[in-house]
Formats: sequence, structure tokens, C-alpha cells
Amino acid sequence: MTTTVERPWVQEMVVVHRVFRRESRNLPLAVAACRPGDTTRAAFLAEMARGYLTGLHDHHTSEDELLWPKLLARVDLDADMVLRMEQQHRVVAEGLDRVEYALAAWARTAGAAERDALAAELHQHRAGLLVHLDEEEQHVLPLIHEHITVEEWNELSEHSRAKTPKDQLLFVLGALLEEATPDETARFMALLPTAARLAHNLFGKRAYDKRMRKVRTA
Repeated sequence: MTTTVERPWVQEMVVVHRVFRRESRNLPLAVAACRPGDTTRAAFLAEMARGYLTGLHDHHTSEDELLWPKLLARVDLDADMVLRMEQQHRVVAEGLDRVEYALAAWARTAGAAERDALAAELHQHRAGLLVHLDEEEQHVLPLIHEHITVEEWNELSEHSRAKTPKDQLLFVLGALLEEATPDETARFMALLPTAARLAHNLFGKRAYDKRMRKVRTA
């Protein structure tokens, strides 16, 4: 009798990547549309941008700590691709530092020059990020599917959730579900405790939609 080995649900990472693709596209547009001197709008968008920066940083550091060392110990011919992921993470991190610096300057003044400098950094960041996400999905997710156990994959997911402030968990869920197909949504919801599903359905989705309308309305 052939034994079927359970494999990790790597599609979860594809959905996470969709969120990063969406927000890295929308953030520079929202910043560029902000009127010079509108410090209230600038402060709000800066808060959203910092959430994005932190989320992407935590996502990558979780991979650095829990995924790449395991893969490097288990793959041979594909080790160069794993090392490439590590190198790309360093490049993205350097870009995030530049974005954070420009963001701080703009949040203080809401000036036109600072706004345009931040938008330019965000556009540059997105260009490098997309290269990384595309290569990771094409070349590395198959390696994860083959060489990482379900338990190890779940540990990565839990590690990422543990880094998220509790008051932001429903917001993060809303961001994921916005990008998920119906089948993916059912899978995500099945993984949640009953209390979390209830909280999302009762008020989490409504709060997420309200906040994102504010982000996307100039």
C-alpha cells in the first residue's frame, strides 16, 4: 500500500504575496495623491505604511530564521536559489530602510518634495520586491512543498502570527481574505479558532473595509 505524505499548503504564501503586491502598488499612489500640507492625511497614510513595512520585514525574517536554513540542509542542486532568496531579502531590507527614512521626513511635514521622494522610494522598492516574489513562487515554493514538513510550515505561520500585535490580527486577516479566492478563503477560515471566525464575521470585516476605504479615498 502506498502511503500519501501530507504536504504543506504553500498556497498560503501566494495569498500573502498578493497582499504585498497590492499594497506596494497602492501605497505610492496614495502618497502621491496627498495634498501638500495635509498633515492629518499624511499621518494616517504613514501609519498604514509602517504597518506594511513591519509586516513585510517580519515575513522575511521568519523565512530567514525558519525556512532557509532547513532548505539549505536538504537541497543540493537548488542551494544557489535558496542563497539567492537570502540575498534578495537583504536588498529588499535595504530598500525598506530607505522608505522608512523618507516616510519619517514626509510624515513630519507633508511637504511636496518629501512626498515625491517617498513615492519614488516606494516605487523603487516595489520593483525589487516583485522580482523576489516572482522568483520565490516559481522556484522556491516547489522546494518548500517537497522538503518542508507540515509541522515546520505551521511553525512558520505561527511564528509570523506571534509577531503581529493582537489588535492587528483581524486587520491582517481582512487583508488576506481580500486577496483570497473562495476556496482559499474557506481554507483560511477553517484554520481559525471559532472565536476568531466569529470576531471576523461580526465586526472584523466591517472594520477592515471601513479602514481601507479611508486609505483608498484621496
